[in-house]
Amino acid sequence: MRTTKAIVHLGHLKSNVSSIKNLLKKNVLMCVAIKADAYGHGAVPCAKAAVEAGADYLAIATVDEGIELRAAGIKVPLLLLSLCSPEEIPDAVRYGLTPFVFDSEYIQLFAGVCKSVGIKDFPVHLAIDTGMGRIGCSPKMAGKYAQEIMNTGVLVLGGTGTHFALSDGTSKSAVKYTKRQFEEFKTAIKSIKKAGIEPGICHCSNSAATLNNPEYHMDMVRPGIICYGYYADEVSREYLSSKKIDIDLKPVMTVETSVCAIRPFTKGKSVGYGCTWVADKDTDIAVLPVGYEDGWFRRFSTEGVSVSINGISYPVRGRICMDQCMVELGKDHKVKRWDKAILFGCAEDGALQTADDIARLSGTIPYEITCGISKRVPRIYVD
Repeated sequence: MRTTKAIVHLGHLKSNVSSIKNLLKKNVLMCVAIKADAYGHGAVPCAKAAVEAGADYLAIATVDEGIELRAAGIKVPLLLLSLCSPEEIPDAVRYGLTPFVFDSEYIQLFAGVCKSVGIKDFPVHLAIDTGMGRIGCSPKMAGKYAQEIMNTGVLVLGGTGTHFALSDGTSKSAVKYTKRQFEEFKTAIKSIKKAGIEPGICHCSNSAATLNNPEYHMDMVRPGIICYGYYADEVSREYLSSKKIDIDLKPVMTVETSVCAIRPFTKGKSVGYGCTWVADKDTDIAVLPVGYEDGWFRRFSTEGVSVSINGISYPVRGRICMDQCMVELGKDHKVKRWDKAILFGCAEDGALQTADDIARLSGTIPYEITCGISKRVPRIYVD
């Protein structure tokens, strides 16, 4: 097995899901996001761990993701958050995936497939656009489309949902925007009820709102990144503590490799493509067999990004290559060839930085860091 690998702590995932569930009222359901290969952690093992920890639903983004989970024996409802093509709809129905619908064409496509195979009472959720702008009908049209769903004779309205755009912000304007979205969502629900139809499971809370806004939990919450150990942007651990909301999230993934070579450098010698870094003194450079094809991206060749070797932080030097990167050891070090090097992850594994730390240094979010760890990096699951 490659020395470069991702250690996935399923016990941490279960702990995070349980901690989140403890914040909910007893009757509130939890839909854990397993889309994007469980944010890079591995869909099937993480789905099984999430269900064991109390997840009632799982959220996916594609039909193929749903098929993978069904083939692995996952039986809980799978909420299909993104749209699929007409060619994919028969499989969505066959594998019992629960889609978001929001317009006549999409509703009729699902109804047509259900009629053709003799399926009745197929549950769909109605998506409401309250300000995210991606998918969903306007709140005022919710009653009309709910009625259209019921009029098909084969579909039933299993739930109604929307998605917050700014709930991970803490500014007055962000809080105001989220509150307005919630009010518009309630308007949509009223419109559905006015049409004489039950809206089913009502849900709107993503990771940030799940932790920060219990008043928005409704019937179900849909946590994502927090299940994998990272807080949602400005809704940080410190911010939550200031509001007397205490929850200890544990990173689920650690990415590690090893030192495959140690090279002595004299002052003035450069390393890597473009010769962007030149030694300002005599030093040693360690070569690590990990690069941007593994998800250790070229843009991480920036000031502040480092790796941990034997509990000491060493900075990345030069441009990260496709398959290798280099770090500076200095001359007064005790690093040996084949020593373990930790890129990011859990403190208990020896990591001195998290995906969130790297994200902040490189101008992105931890979601992209964990999702970016490629299939070339083997996942090792521990509980």
